Amino acid sequence: MPPLPPAPTRKAARVQPSAVNEAAAAPVPDAESAPATATPARTVPARTSRRAAATASAAPAAPAAARPRRTAAAPQPALLAAPPTPAAEPVAVASAAASAAPPTTRAPAKRKATKAQTGPTRLFVLDTNVLMHDPVSLFRFEEHDIYLPMIVLEELDSNKKGMSEVARNARQASRTLDSLAAHNGGDIAQGLPLAALGNKDASGVLFFQTEALSHTLPSGLPQGKADNQILGVVQALTDKHPGREVVLVSKDINMRIKARALGLAAEDYQNDKALDDDELLYTGALPLPADFWTRQSKTIESWQQGGHTFYRIGGPIAEQMVINQFVYFEAPGEPPLYARVTEVRGKTAVLKTLKDYTHLKNAVWGVTSRNREQNFALNLLLDPEIDFVTLAGTAGTGKTLMALAAGLTQVLDERRYTEIIMTRATVSVGEDIGFLPGTEEEKMGPWMGALDDNLEFLAKGEGGNAGEWGRAATNELVRSRIKVKSMNFMRGRTFMNKYVIIDEAQNLTPKQMKTLITRAGPGTKIICMGNLAQIDTPYLTEGSSGLTYAVDRFKGWPHGGHITLARGERSRLADFASDVL
Repeated sequence: MPPLPPAPTRKAARVQPSAVNEAAAAPVPDAESAPATATPARTVPARTSRRAAATASAAPAAPAAARPRRTAAAPQPALLAAPPTPAAEPVAVASAAASAAPPTTRAPAKRKATKAQTGPTRLFVLDTNVLMHDPVSLFRFEEHDIYLPMIVLEELDSNKKGMSEVARNARQASRTLDSLAAHNGGDIAQGLPLAALGNKDASGVLFFQTEALSHTLPSGLPQGKADNQILGVVQALTDKHPGREVVLVSKDINMRIKARALGLAAEDYQNDKALDDDELLYTGALPLPADFWTRQSKTIESWQQGGHTFYRIGGPIAEQMVINQFVYFEAPGEPPLYARVTEVRGKTAVLKTLKDYTHLKNAVWGVTSRNREQNFALNLLLDPEIDFVTLAGTAGTGKTLMALAAGLTQVLDERRYTEIIMTRATVSVGEDIGFLPGTEEEKMGPWMGALDDNLEFLAKGEGGNAGEWGRAATNELVRSRIKVKSMNFMRGRTFMNKYVIIDEAQNLTPKQMKTLITRAGPGTKIICMGNLAQIDTPYLTEGSSGLTYAVDRFKGWPHGGHITLARGERSRLADFASDVL
């Protein structure tokens, strides 16, 4: 048996003091970076002895087994402390030991360093009216953090009783807060992750006020008022964390004005707005350029089907069109074109000519259209393939009259629907008149003055010279097919083969609009009408109205359509008043 080879000198050199100091200053290789030719019997003892010697020499490198525990035991930042700068953040400091850490322990440091480079996240202090307006607003702030003062919880508790929309939203917000606090034993003192309930878009943290905050507000502001207490919290957080942007979010205009007067940042809650500018609202109609026929002369296709003419067009204008959008061409000396988009495919679109309801032979329950937009509206209301119609326009444009005339024609003449159901948002223009006696339909009577006015006109026009008895019989028949319902009792219902009219839809919130539209069963058609210039619901604007929300979301759906009525037809007095008052 040959003698064993002498021990290698390199291994002995590793335990020398000078070599230990050099090893401590050099990066420690990870397990994956060891040479493939080294055997475990020789490599592991060498690494162990070297790391033990490095620890004895008080080098900055830490053992591989100790580094994860050291990272986990690192002190957490104080509650709501401003994110430190890259120079002061311990996990962002590049060291020899950090560079040798495994990928799983290096990822959090990399994420924090990125946040420090892009700037600290904002801290939003929510007012109570934001939660009562949108109970899921907690999850609408993406990566930013949220802070709730204690007075907000008190106000939620005092508004949770009742059956109003505000009370329901307050209860839902309270249940959401309770679920966040109870999820996996969340620690309120350290903040609750907003993504704990599955809302992955909300990566921030929810903080509650757990201690009294000292602040200095002007002596003229009453300290006991809830709004001023919230302003005091915003002031204290701004002073406590000067490196972080603290923003008050409130639906109350006066609250935001007071905050800005005190030098505090304040914003409106914008997430519920379907549009930032109400002028961008989809009108449902598109004018064709004056050179439309000249550009399309070489590529246009046309054919006849079912009494309508179809045109297949192409070019850039076809890319702008959406399904069920109306297009029109009007030029002096040329025949006009009124059509609806029935198909959009790539750079081509198919147009279908409309039925002319301006002619007396096509009168709908004695009503004919007086302008272009009314003709568009009647084509939508009488199309059995359209399940959802939205009509917007100022006072006197004929929204209710056309909807009722189309409904009576399809219920009494064509028997397409069994009855008409009419409802509206019961929001008073002035002071409430108090208790209304009678049944549900009798209680809704004062709110349905528009229904009575239009029915009187329709019954008179249809009855002709039938005399008093004939008009009475017509009125009785018409009213037997119209049911007036309250919105308060709509939840859980299902309407089958009904023609549903929702009047004054501009006063509905998006949540209420969703509740009403989802009542539709097989064979039901829903018509939503409203004037965005006459919103009476508090905290509701043109951009956040349920009518705006429905128009924006249903744009381009093959079974839905919208048209904005531009010209009033009530009277010359009403038209002039709409313009000058």
